[in-house]
Amino acid sequence: MSMQHSHTRGVSRRKLLASGMTAGAAAAMFGTGDRTVQAAVEGPGAAGIGEIPDTADLRRALYARPLPPGLPGRDYMPVEAPNSGMIPWKIMDGVKVFHLVAMEVWNEFCPGLKALCWGYNGMIHPVLEALQGERVRIYVTNRLPEATTTHWHGVYVPCGMDGLAGLTQKAIPPGETYMYEFNLVDHGTKMFHSHFDEMTQIGLGMTGLFIIHPRNPAPNRTVDRDFAIMLHEWRIDPGAWRPNPLEMTDFNVFTMNAKSFPATHPLVVRTGQKVRIRLGNLGPMDHHPIHLHNYSFQIVASDGGEYPPSAWQPATTVLVPVGTTRTVEFVASNPGDWAMHCHMTHHVMTQMGHNFPNMIGVKPGRLGHQMRKLLPDYMTMGQTGMGMTMGMPSIPNSAPMLGGKGPHGLIDMGGMFTILKVRDGITAYQDPGWYRNPPGELALNATAADMQRDGIDPRRIPAPVPGPSSPAASPEY
Repeated sequence: MSMQHSHTRGVSRRKLLASGMTAGAAAAMFGTGDRTVQAAVEGPGAAGIGEIPDTADLRRALYARPLPPGLPGRDYMPVEAPNSGMIPWKIMDGVKVFHLVAMEVWNEFCPGLKALCWGYNGMIHPVLEALQGERVRIYVTNRLPEATTTHWHGVYVPCGMDGLAGLTQKAIPPGETYMYEFNLVDHGTKMFHSHFDEMTQIGLGMTGLFIIHPRNPAPNRTVDRDFAIMLHEWRIDPGAWRPNPLEMTDFNVFTMNAKSFPATHPLVVRTGQKVRIRLGNLGPMDHHPIHLHNYSFQIVASDGGEYPPSAWQPATTVLVPVGTTRTVEFVASNPGDWAMHCHMTHHVMTQMGHNFPNMIGVKPGRLGHQMRKLLPDYMTMGQTGMGMTMGMPSIPNSAPMLGGKGPHGLIDMGGMFTILKVRDGITAYQDPGWYRNPPGELALNATAADMQRDGIDPRRIPAPVPGPSSPAASPEY
């Protein structure tokens, strides 16, 4: 085999004919005379044809004969997967070739918390990226202690390439390599995952995103920043070094691209840019309502494909059910540091236990004093809420339930949380640091004069409820 990088992207049939090539030769170069494939190569506006129609005719044409492979930066804008990585590829005889190695992977979820997981190529939730119409060949080598397969979730493939052990193929034994090969007839945000012993293998992290770019997107479907994020949930008991894949309900670590805040890398964009965020969820059990502060976005696609514009939905929160993807788009018009997080409240906590007694309002008396005689670091937790747990000391290989450093103190969130950082005039996308609020655009302590100006009498404000830190609450304090 020889490596080839020749492509016909951007070379229209009309240009080829103008250069003296016959219609038959042009059709041979395209691989078929089918009008739908011709439209795919020529792009929007060719012969009155707009965006490539997602039709049965197009599927049949691309299923039979692929189009030339494309290159990132020229034929499509690559996605960015913060904290994750891309599976490398090469082009061999006109086929884009990938190699996945299923293997054990050490993953640091956040500072202080590591675990031995299962993933691909030394990564958790890596990204495969390709172009509609290409033919791909994907080798899967099994370096796990049990059999595995790979299923291409939402991808249109021949039955024997679907990756379900026992039904469409034999399971891949440990030490063996299997080969999948098919044409990419659809585009969109797809996924891939193990389809053997799913509870164990998906529970330990064997999932990834499969981004297939459209061959010729319509001009109004292009964006400036394109992010890809895989959501996942885990059960990792404090002090344990292995996620528990047998867990069914009580997950305690929630991640974006296998990281929990404060380890999640921010999404950095320039003010005025059009932004796309692709969200995938193959986590074992939970759906995730992902909320973005400040911005209203349009929900434009699922793993089944793009919605027609008439079906776009404006929202500030998008529900990403298990086994699906959702894609949102918006214009980053307002500079600042904007939180993006799951709105399931315990999904923005790390290693939170779900069996604690309700201590809100409890006055522990001298309990803490007596306990510290045996355990000097003992603290009675939860009487006034859980915010006080941020940054508390933890046992080896565990993480505080909440908290990361922010510009105004500790950020009282963890888990499935990241930050969209919008900045004016930037030309590079490394972390720009914390946003500096212009004068008059930062919430501060209200003075008595402020309140009196607006008709609020500070003397009529109810007194605070006594808490454990108040002398009225407990003789211990």
